[in-house]
Amino acid sequence: MKKMKAVFSLILVIAMIGVFTGCSNNDDTNTTPSNQQQDNQQAQQPNNPQPNTPPANQGTNNLSGPVTISGSTSVEKVGVETAEEFMALNPNVVITYESIGSGGGITNGNERVTNIGATSRDLKSNEKEFGLVEKVIAYDGIAVITHPSNPVEGLTKEEVRKIYAGEITNWSEVGGKNESIMVVSREAGSGTRGAYEEIMNFELVSTATVAEGNGNVQSTVAGNPQAIGYVSFTYINDTIKPLNVDGYPPTVEDVLANRYTVARPFIYVYHEDNMNDAAKAYIEFVMGDGQKIVESLGGIPVN
Repeated sequence: MKKMKAVFSLILVIAMIGVFTGCSNNDDTNTTPSNQQQDNQQAQQPNNPQPNTPPANQGTNNLSGPVTISGSTSVEKVGVETAEEFMALNPNVVITYESIGSGGGITNGNERVTNIGATSRDLKSNEKEFGLVEKVIAYDGIAVITHPSNPVEGLTKEEVRKIYAGEITNWSEVGGKNESIMVVSREAGSGTRGAYEEIMNFELVSTATVAEGNGNVQSTVAGNPQAIGYVSFTYINDTIKPLNVDGYPPTVEDVLANRYTVARPFIYVYHEDNMNDAAKAYIEFVMGDGQKIVESLGGIPVN
């Protein structure tokens, strides 16, 4: 009997040890994955989380959709070049630029025909009433140009005014050859023409040759030894001859120093409620890294 009690007691002790051992194993099994999970979660979370928004000079696949711009032919080169760079950084964005003149660009921006209107002149008093956002993206000088064979190196503002008003009609009157002057001007509504006429203070002579767009003025003057015209700085090349005005050359440095005073702003205009995310990001790009493109094209950066 005593032997049976001893055996039973031994069996009971062994059973209890098994139970406690099993509980201990179960606890280890339950807690180990939890600790690993916490470690994994901590490993996946950086110490200093960064925002999802990319730097201004980088693109993002999050931007998509069309952005439409229309307006000044003078702003076109800056608009197209900055758009191409922005689209390269943001391949899901498509930006188009329609060259229709400053007046048309302001109208399209106001009437929401395009997201952005481009103008190369300040808005008139009645246009100010549209409530458009005006963003100056660059400054541009206007170069007075002749054919490369013309011996005249420079003119005063007063001489330019008299030529365009029809008061001076022969190159010999300003130190040139005894040849009649062919006056070439931009079309009505052109921002370049509006700025040029305002700066030079003249009413265009009725016999002037009117050419539409900077490119056409450039090519017209390049093809006529007696011609005089005016174009944006960005259209100066070796097919034409830019003249000094009041003794100073048409350069960025001289505009910034306020020595060459035939200059005007490049402006993007728009309504905030007509700007999608891509359009807003494009404007930010133009005002940031896009200023390097402005400078590379001969324009004057705003910062």
